[in-house]
Amino acid sequence: MTGNASRREFLRYAAKLSTAGVATPFALNLATMTAAKASDADDYKALVCVFLLGGNDHANTVLATDPTSWASYQALRNSGSGVALGALDDQSSLLPITPATAQSNRSFALNPELTVLQSMFDQRKAAIISNVGPMIEPLTRDTYLNETGRAPPKLFSHNDQTSVWQAFAPEGALFGWGGRMGDLLASMNEENSFTCISPSGNAVWISGIDTVPYHVSVRGPTVIQGTQGGLSWPNGVSDIFETIVTRPSANVFEQAVAGVTRSSIDAQRKLDQALISNEALDAIPAVPLTGQSNWLAMQLRVVARMIAGRASLGMKRQVFMVTLGGFDTHDNQLQQHPALLQTLNQGVDYFMTQLSKPEVDADECVTLMTASEFGRTLATNGDGTDHGWGAHHFIVGSGVRGGDIYGRFPDYTRNGPDDVGSGRLLPAYSVDQYGATLANWFGISDSQLDDIFPNLVNFGSDRNLGFMI
Repeated sequence: MTGNASRREFLRYAAKLSTAGVATPFALNLATMTAAKASDADDYKALVCVFLLGGNDHANTVLATDPTSWASYQALRNSGSGVALGALDDQSSLLPITPATAQSNRSFALNPELTVLQSMFDQRKAAIISNVGPMIEPLTRDTYLNETGRAPPKLFSHNDQTSVWQAFAPEGALFGWGGRMGDLLASMNEENSFTCISPSGNAVWISGIDTVPYHVSVRGPTVIQGTQGGLSWPNGVSDIFETIVTRPSANVFEQAVAGVTRSSIDAQRKLDQALISNEALDAIPAVPLTGQSNWLAMQLRVVARMIAGRASLGMKRQVFMVTLGGFDTHDNQLQQHPALLQTLNQGVDYFMTQLSKPEVDADECVTLMTASEFGRTLATNGDGTDHGWGAHHFIVGSGVRGGDIYGRFPDYTRNGPDDVGSGRLLPAYSVDQYGATLANWFGISDSQLDDIFPNLVNFGSDRNLGFMI
């Protein structure tokens, strides 16, 4: 970005603040962004969040397999019909992994469906962050149960914890930490509209104070019907319709609507021109357990197409969010959960393969992270699991210090130090720490982290978990 362009960005933010009254610390950071940061950044980076809706069962995703841990896992998971993988004397179906950092003679494995993630872990292109969840401040089992420490609001609620994970506040929050990163780094992009993108609908995680999420379909930009095909109108009628819906007006409300419509049409056309064709990428795979097209891969395909068009659009930083639903496995977990993990495994494999294609050429600059509103209980309800708290998550990409499990893997002892009831894990790491580590890699300075992650200050010097290069 040229010096003049950076100056224009600074003036644009300053003008907005001049009408905002008393500036918040976050707004002040926006106004005082240095032009040097934008102009010196020649690299491109994208962060892709795969949100597992419903609460992924972490305990059947990443497993501790040493004799003591395995016995506790079996005891907690084998009442009723049971949801344990394997038997007390049988781990043959599991996929063993060997973390670079040993953890007190413990051994580990992945779910049998996660073959690609096992391979990436072995190649040091994937890492596991152990027992992450929303936290306000560090807690112990006693301070949580005695209510002498501050716990996040409305624990174990799907809608509220989805919002807390994404925005640090219950349902109704307006700004997420992905969108706030976009706010701070949007000046690096020539097209701010394409800073935060979702092909899976609305999500507070990519909503910023100044950055508006851009929504696409799995096929590409969403077209305003009537302005470009889609209707059986005679030649020229689409142009007339576009003129009508974007025409100037003396009415303030009509002006605003026309402006948004004009911006949407312009953005759609720019993106259409920048996207590589669907044919340049592999066909969407079908999930073997269902025979249906992999919905996650469909979303990740359009993400790959947008990343491929980064140079045409003048993009330096982009935040994407995709979703995979169905993880609320109260029932039939041993049938449902493997199919979901197979979809995840296949989707990650598909996406990383597309990034390495010459048409995309982005496998060195994209990081994929998983998230979910909560983990699930270690104890079974007889046929499934219930809402929990902490959970394990994957980080994938060439920028990851892979091949390791970060954080102490939890103790599975019933009513042990990590169990706050029914095997709900007390998180060892907060979402603030998890997000701040990714934000540092993405280009957010240490001084800006507290504006994005409100609870980070409560975790002392342990602000970066070290899993990114």
